[in-house]
Amino acid sequence: FTSVKLSSLRRHLKTHSDEKRHVCHLCPKAFRTATLLHNHVNTHTGNKPHKCNECDTAFVTRGELSRHRRYKHTLEKPFKCTICEYSSVEASKMRRHVRSHTGERPYPCHLCSYASKDAYKLKRHMLTHTGEKRYECYVCQARFTQSGTMKIHMLQKHGENVPKHQCPHCSTFLSRKSDLGVHMKNLHSYMEEAVKCRDCEAAFHERYAFLQHRKTHRNEKRFRCAQCSCTCSQ
Repeated sequence: FTSVKLSSLRRHLKTHSDEKRHVCHLCPKAFRTATLLHNHVNTHTGNKPHKCNECDTAFVTRGELSRHRRYKHTLEKPFKCTICEYSSVEASKMRRHVRSHTGERPYPCHLCSYASKDAYKLKRHMLTHTGEKRYECYVCQARFTQSGTMKIHMLQKHGENVPKHQCPHCSTFLSRKSDLGVHMKNLHSYMEEAVKCRDCEAAFHERYAFLQHRKTHRNEKRFRCAQCSCTCSQ
């Protein structure tokens, strides 16, 4: 990376840093830059400052607006593969596509020999090791490791009984709009007085974020052996 502006170089260098000093006051997430944090907070508040001048839609970030215009209005695909005729609206999709030519799999699993072309597939793969079933059917309470599997289950097993209203902040589905409002108020509204975790120093202004954080302490193995990879809860 090269730039004629020192500010651009400093901004680029942050992409190589693991330091995330900008912390969201509504959830546990932290970000490298104030701009990334601001965009994230907008996803909580529902603020969409970037408006399309060709239709009524609006977006949280300028990047989302740019993608929308390319997909819906200009149909432009500026990212072109140098090996085949593939072209893409997004740079990230092009990087993923190029790996199909090179065979590169930069996201390896640290528990087995699996490696992925993109980070999302690796994250999904890791659930096969942990056995964690984060997605729950809101009709029969069956649990699944992947959201897609849960949705297929709901369509196949429950048909017309599938709840229609999905929470914009989590994977919850509710059958009535009024129930969604109650859910949003109880779990996703901002609380003036932060809720503190009894097992660490974390504090949260949103009940959902607090509950998600509490899960990280379940069966937590905080004590690590200095001689080998063994970890223990006591």
